[in-house]
Amino acid sequence: MALRKILTKGDPTLSKVSRPVISFDHRLHILLDDLKETLVDANGAGLAAPQVGILRRVVIVVDGEENMLELINPEVISSEGEQDGFEGCLSVPGYWGMVKRPLKARVRAQDRDGNFFEVDGEGIVARCFCHEIDHLDGHLFTEHTDRLYTSEELEELMEQQSGESKP
Repeated sequence: MALRKILTKGDPTLSKVSRPVISFDHRLHILLDDLKETLVDANGAGLAAPQVGILRRVVIVVDGEENMLELINPEVISSEGEQDGFEGCLSVPGYWGMVKRPLKARVRAQDRDGNFFEVDGEGIVARCFCHEIDHLDGHLFTEHTDRLYTSEELEELMEQQSGESKP
């Protein structure tokens, strides 16, 4: 396993559409393992192959039990509800934006051996599914927000909101 360099906004690779995975081989397994290691090192909630320069439809998402889900050729097959929340991205370090996403999402994908499965996500996991699949289509969360906040601005906002909610 190896750490991969995470590309940042402005790199043309991040705006390209990824190709489907057709070979479920040793190279794919290495990519999956490297994505997991890179995600842990970056302390993120999800990572897509294009973020490390590989234009293949592969993502890793951390679920509600802290398991790392390997999603190959993922697609959202159903969603319901709506949630607004701040999103950040390892490819847009230090910035956050308010993004509307589904409250629940069901994804159909393949595992590292090519077997199809479906997985449900709610809340932050549904948000991650949609965010990471956007990467596969060449989109960043910045396209879904009206304003970017720095980490300091976000912290101030959170402090103000927690102060307003206190009795």
